[in-house]
Amino acid sequence: MPTVALLAAGRLLHFELGVAYEIFGNPPQEATQGWYDVLLCGPAPVRVGPFMVEPDHGLERLAGADTVIVPACADIDDPPPAEVIEAVRTAHESGARVASLCTGAFVLGAAGLLDGRRATTHWAHAAELGARHPRAVIDPDVLYTDNGSVLTAAGKAAAVDLCLHLVHLDHGAVIANSVARRLVMPPHRPGGQAQFVATPMQVGGDHLLAHLLAWVQQRLDQPLTVTDMARKANMSPRNLGRQFRSVLGQTPLQWLLIQRVRRAQELLETTDKGIEAVALATGMGTATTLRRQFKRIVGVPPDSYRRSFRNGEPA
Repeated sequence: MPTVALLAAGRLLHFELGVAYEIFGNPPQEATQGWYDVLLCGPAPVRVGPFMVEPDHGLERLAGADTVIVPACADIDDPPPAEVIEAVRTAHESGARVASLCTGAFVLGAAGLLDGRRATTHWAHAAELGARHPRAVIDPDVLYTDNGSVLTAAGKAAAVDLCLHLVHLDHGAVIANSVARRLVMPPHRPGGQAQFVATPMQVGGDHLLAHLLAWVQQRLDQPLTVTDMARKANMSPRNLGRQFRSVLGQTPLQWLLIQRVRRAQELLETTDKGIEAVALATGMGTATTLRRQFKRIVGVPPDSYRRSFRNGEPA
């Protein structure tokens, strides 16, 4: 059973710690394979929001964990203790996958794990993170970054996205989507999506885009265009583009392509369809197009992605 160690040190924000515990500590019914063994690790009782929390294990347990989650710090001007920095660094050197949520990135930076790597944090603190750690490549415009063994997430909702991303890597899209449904959330957003949009809104059942998004999801095998989508939404293509950028931080075509790739991931994980058949089922047209777009967005070719999941390894 893989272990997920939640770092409990300093003053923490309760949302990020609670989200990590909710996602990794509660297996969905569909998870017939081993789930996660969650450990709360720290040197002493800590204040988490308005509460005092007693860790179950000491910092030494971080080194034996498969994944270490560093929740958000309540005060970035309060430097993490040297023993915490050393424990996080040792865990990474021992082979742990280390992920920070929101301002937890400052702990990773202090441990030297961001040097030479792309990272993010809440947009309001991104400039400070870059100033303190100039060897890191700070991207304030994304939800999360994945460098393999080091991952970082932006604020709050993005912490949920990164945790779901980790579940997706470990257990596949079907299980990750099941966890998302339990949280009453859509499937996790891709890390490259904009962190902040001009007019943040939820695409609820009454929103003018809600029916359109559902309609498109049911027709991903068809050669849809922006004109088709605009006609269905009863608006001009230009107005549709404005709505997408305002609500989702993406153009209609960017969103549509990501939905096609996400559907391809599910088919590669759960069926024996050939690459050509998957391309047709997702509206990509040809295997060549699927391979090009899939590798650009996911990072690996669809053939390698399928082999990784069939071998029980992270993709």
